[in-house]
Formats: sequence, C-alpha cells, structure tokens
Amino acid sequence: MKILVASHTYIVDINREKLKILANLEPDIEVTVAVPKRWQPGGVQNKIVETEFFQEGTFQVIPLSNFSQNNQGLLTFGTDLIEVLQKFRPQIIQVEQGSKSLAYAQLIALNNILKLKAKNIFFTWWNLPYQLQWPVSTLENCNLRYTDGIIAGNLDGAEILRHRGYKGAIKILPQLGVDEKLFCRTATSAELSRQFRIAPTDFVVGYVGRFVEEKGLLTLAEALAELKQSSWKWLLVGQGKLRSRLAEKCMEWGISDRIIWVESVPHEEIPQYINLMKCLVLPSQTSYKFKTLTAVGWKEQFGHVLIEAMACQIPVIGSDCGEIPHVIGDAGLIFPEGNAGALRECLQQLMQQPELAADLGKRGYQRVLNNYTNKALAEQLLDFYQELF
Repeated sequence: MKILVASHTYIVDINREKLKILANLEPDIEVTVAVPKRWQPGGVQNKIVETEFFQEGTFQVIPLSNFSQNNQGLLTFGTDLIEVLQKFRPQIIQVEQGSKSLAYAQLIALNNILKLKAKNIFFTWWNLPYQLQWPVSTLENCNLRYTDGIIAGNLDGAEILRHRGYKGAIKILPQLGVDEKLFCRTATSAELSRQFRIAPTDFVVGYVGRFVEEKGLLTLAEALAELKQSSWKWLLVGQGKLRSRLAEKCMEWGISDRIIWVESVPHEEIPQYINLMKCLVLPSQTSYKFKTLTAVGWKEQFGHVLIEAMACQIPVIGSDCGEIPHVIGDAGLIFPEGNAGALRECLQQLMQQPELAADLGKRGYQRVLNNYTNKALAEQLLDFYQELF
C-alpha cells in the first residue's frame, strides 16, 4: 500500500513517529510525507522552518515549494507536487489541513487529472459548528463530495461533519500519539524536589500548558484555595497572559506560597516534571470570546497532556469540556467545567484515597497503550485504510 500524507505538521521530526511506524507495519507499505519547504509556525516558535528531505527505509519526507507560509487553510504546493505524485502513484492521499483547505482541493484535483484512483482522506481537529459563505462553502462541498474517508481528532468534529451532510467513513483518532518510552513512570527527581521544596508528604497537583483563561486555571486555583488544610503544592509548567492575574488571585486567596512556577521546558524534559505530580488536572472551559470568519468560540479539541500524564501512570482529572471526557474514559475523574466545588471534591478523593489514585494511574497507562501510543495510532490508521478498499 502506497500512502501519501500532506501536512505542515510533519515539518517537525518528533511529529513523524506515527508515520514511521506505519511504514513498517507490513512489508508492502510505503509512506511519503509531503511538507511545505518553508513554514512559519507562529506562537512560541516564530521563526521560519526550512524543511529538509529525509528517508528511512520505506518512509520519506519530501519538502515541496509552497504558497502561504503560515496559514493552514491557504497552504498549497508548487508544481513539484505533480512530479512526486506521478513517481510515487499513491493509493491513499491524506491531507491534514481540514475540510475547507485549498491543499486538499489541490490533491483531489491532481488525483483525478493524473488518474491515480487513490482514496481521498482528510484530517480535522475542528469541533465547533460553523457557517460558510460562497466561495468557501462551495470549496468544502466539493471536497466532501470527493472524500472517501475522514479522520476526526474528536467526537464533536465527526458529528459536525455528519450534520454537514457527509455520509462516508469517519474514524475518530488524534493526529499525534505519545512516546511511551519518553513518557513513562520514573522515580521522582530528588534534585527537582529539593529545588522546588517539595516534601514527601506534599500532594503535588500539576498543570502543563498555556496560561490562558479558557484553560480553567482560575477554577483550579479556587478549588485548591478551599483545601488549605491539606498538604499540597501546585506545579504550573507553561506560560501565558493569564499568569499575572492568576498570581494576584492566588495571593488574594492565601495560597501563593504553595505555587511552583516553571516557564520554559523542552518537550523531552516534560516527563520528569509530570513524575513530580500526584495528579494532573486539565480544567478547560468553553469560551465564546474567540471569533473566526466562520465560527464563534473555543472548546478543548483533545488535551494531549492528558495522555502524556496517563503514560506516566499519573492519575488525571479533567473537566467535561470538549473531547476531554472521551480521552480520559474510565481512567480518571471528570467534573463539570467551571465548577470549582466539584473539582475540589475530585482532588479530595485522590488526596484521601491513594488506592484510587494508584488504580486510576494503572488504568490510564493501559488506556494509552491500547489507544494513544504512536504504534496504536499507526495500527488504527492502517485498519481504517484497509476498510476503504
């Protein structure tokens, strides 16, 4: 089976592991990844990335000339894409830029013009209802008409596409897996414990991610403020515009001396911070402050840090925002988003019932092995491809 995947996501080597594994699942599988030659990710990493050719066995990454260097929907490739398609002649074409992307329309058109007869698939994270006007509505309708299968990163995304009239095959699967060799249970770092003055009796509540209002950090702070009688510390790994306000509220609630702030940590070092935790909390909250041309609002699309903590056998608590309950399943505790009292009760359960915390840690680990490692994702992808023929 020859598989071509097109996406800006795979300009970064760490994101390619799922596809490398896919290329080695069976002897006849070949995977070619088409990526933009130049891309500006934005956010923390705001420098242009110059992608290089890479090959390892039947897996290869081919940088292609591209139009638009920082907009997923507007990304399209140059004429060198035609040469790649003619030479490789894929049986599966998967574009991971969403249902309305020009790159997907481009690949569909070339699939037809070159008479490749490949199956057209796209991936999307989008999990909010949206309204489209011409010409974007026509673009999406055309894309959906020629789509053989969809991979949605969350349940809401799949349901939205059903409501928009798509009746074909849909697989719910995150775009990126977790490396269980990197994210695993290890002994607590004595050096970090000393640095942060964490006592053996401290129950370390953890959070990793952006410090922004929609991540529910003020709700978590309020819940912790109601547990002053317990011996806990709050480890916050990340950065963002909410930090100053959060610090002010923690001072107001008398818990600022229990907060551990950690700003910038390389991805490969995150596991040692997660292993300091007794639980990780993702208290995300739906927000309607965000607007795009087609939709209003934000809710959690997945919550990748959850599966990283679960891989480390750290029990997790999550709100019921977006995809979080579906990621956690029965391997953690769920509370209604924005409800500090309910979150406090979840924290108390884990503080007072170490056997429950240990059981959830084991369940989370098994759930990750079954569903969310790069190998598990690669196997589910292959099963989905085979269903389309």
